[in-house]
Amino acid sequence: MPEGITAESLMHNIMETISDSASKHKSESSFEEENLKSMNSQFSRLFGRQKPVHHILGGGKPADVLLWRNKKISASVLTAATVIWVLFEWLDYNFLTILCFGLVMGMLAQLVWKNASGILNRSPSNIPPLVVPMEVFVNIANLIGAEVNRGLSFLQDVATEGNMKQFLVVIASLCAAAIVGTWFNFLTVLYVGFVAAHTLPVLYERYEDEVDGFMYNVLGQLQHNYRKLDASVLRRIPTSKFRGRKVD
Repeated sequence: MPEGITAESLMHNIMETISDSASKHKSESSFEEENLKSMNSQFSRLFGRQKPVHHILGGGKPADVLLWRNKKISASVLTAATVIWVLFEWLDYNFLTILCFGLVMGMLAQLVWKNASGILNRSPSNIPPLVVPMEVFVNIANLIGAEVNRGLSFLQDVATEGNMKQFLVVIASLCAAAIVGTWFNFLTVLYVGFVAAHTLPVLYERYEDEVDGFMYNVLGQLQHNYRKLDASVLRRIPTSKFRGRKVD
């Protein structure tokens, strides 16, 4: 044994080496575990989502309203939609009646505003003109037209591409929508969709992990059932007879 090195110092060096190796291995394993958890959390998001819910909803003020960033505005919008639905559905008002009553109330308010200055011995007040910009109507028409054309183009592609599976899925979806339409009228369907748009995103953002886990279990079961249906029924359907030339 060389001079200056005792048995105690040699054992101390060996123990330090073993301790350093164990701590290094532990840190590497913990790092790999954290990476695995982050990868699992990334892949377990609903539909492979990687962006926040606020960004997916378009950001800005509409997303703030849907996610209840400003509770007063969101509650006011939802309350107004509920009042409109109650007036038309429960109280059996029609659109023309509501429109006429609204115009009468607006004209009475302007009359009182105009004559209030003379009654109170004040200078005449200037009533702002009621003008809706033309750009609002143009933007609404362009948006509706673009969405309608996109939907019609999608249905035409499904009918002419020859993909029998997608064709059957679309037909089944339209039949389901038709059955739902027999249960509720169009206004009720719109109101249910409006309420869902103002409640489901904020609930999903709050209980994100629980919803993702539940939905992935449901989607896995649906995929399993679809594979069984595909193997037993859909693959036996001949697709060559349904192929046609694509309409430009």
